Amino acid sequence: DKSPLHTDHVDEIFELYPEAKVIHVVRDGRDVAVSLMHHFWNLSKDIHEGGIYDLKPEELAKRDAYREDPEAFLDSGESIFDEERLWQMATRWNRRTSKAAREGAELFGDNFLQLSYEDLLLSPERSMQPVFELLGAKADEDVVSRCVQKNTFEKASGRSKGTEESESFFRKGVAGDWRTLFTKRDREAYEQIAGHTLVEMGYPLD
Repeated sequence: DKSPLHTDHVDEIFELYPEAKVIHVVRDGRDVAVSLMHHFWNLSKDIHEGGIYDLKPEELAKRDAYREDPEAFLDSGESIFDEERLWQMATRWNRRTSKAAREGAELFGDNFLQLSYEDLLLSPERSMQPVFELLGAKADEDVVSRCVQKNTFEKASGRSKGTEESESFFRKGVAGDWRTLFTKRDREAYEQIAGHTLVEMGYPLD
């Protein structure tokens, strides 16, 4: 079962399934915020009946301006985030990431594996081998390599990595995009809320 929501309930999962094997994938929270904002745009109620997010008029205006001309939008110095929305995202990432990392290691022991999203991008085969081993699957080099190659960003999206399509679930497939999209205000606000956890997880603040 896979969901970021589970990070809030690792202790409850342990109570129900103490022998479960848990894989916690950590991603730089600032990149998480960028990705989430694009998902919020895609799943806003103004687009289609299946939408699930009620976005403020100013958030919709940001979306439309960004998608019309991303470069001009960023050159203007405007943020893709409403201030309250960024605060919510930083608070949620801070709580969930630190809670899951702490409780996962304490409760599940050897059945808990924590990986970074960035390592998965840089060294997918090396990062995935311990996953296969934890799950009791064949973990030889050939098997891991074939699985990785069949699930690349390029195959999933039909685009080369780094080519953005804001409307797609597979938006860009890169790490560190927050450096381009965060304004000075965004950086300061996020660090104020989640800076300690960013550092704890190995992410530099600059």
